[in-house]
Amino acid sequence: AMIAELNHALDRAESDPAVRVIVLSGEGRAFSAGFDLDMGLEIGLDGGMEEEAGAGSDREAYKSAMRRELTQDFNIIMRFWDCPKPTVAAVHTYCLGSAMEMAVACDITLAASGCRFGAPEVKFGSGIVALLLPWLCGPKKAKELLLTGTDRLSAEQAQACGLVNQVVSAETLLESARAMAMDIAANDQLAVRLTKQAINRSMETAGMRRALLDGLEADIEIESTETDESRQFNDIL
Repeated sequence: AMIAELNHALDRAESDPAVRVIVLSGEGRAFSAGFDLDMGLEIGLDGGMEEEAGAGSDREAYKSAMRRELTQDFNIIMRFWDCPKPTVAAVHTYCLGSAMEMAVACDITLAASGCRFGAPEVKFGSGIVALLLPWLCGPKKAKELLLTGTDRLSAEQAQACGLVNQVVSAETLLESARAMAMDIAANDQLAVRLTKQAINRSMETAGMRRALLDGLEADIEIESTETDESRQFNDIL
């Protein structure tokens, strides 16, 4: 439901000529803790994949369903990157897992002081949906964050490694995001749109899109293969 509503909101914002910049924020006590952890159950998996299905048709059906689900997740993250209009993320409290990928896929990311970022997927046998971090903070830092599964990266640390543009107080987060959006909106729309496209194309030329799709394939393999760690996590979940 969340992904459908985000797609609908982006459709409306992209088609409305009065909208020049899109601001993404989270309701409630946090920006987001990421996508649903019980995704396997939602696509018909009852408590974990049976071991004997590993090489059979059941596994292939499960993998196909997982591919559909993860591709949908990948596409909504990349909509913010590909959006023809500039996108600004305003992040508070927690921004974890695929929510972090979505936040950094936006053109500008502002974080409230005290916010925590992280990608804890490896702790429970999951993978990264949109492997943007190596392109945004470099392979060494990306490996540190993704292989340790940290969920305690501070807003200041995220800014230092290039994932966040500005750190502001929690009280002024939305005001600061709107001010950034207004600064962008005051500029020539065509120049802004083409400049964003040119920057994104430079990343595409370097092979980013192909690498992200390869990363998605790795995530599909991770999510559709049961391990002792993922089984124990799903039993708890």
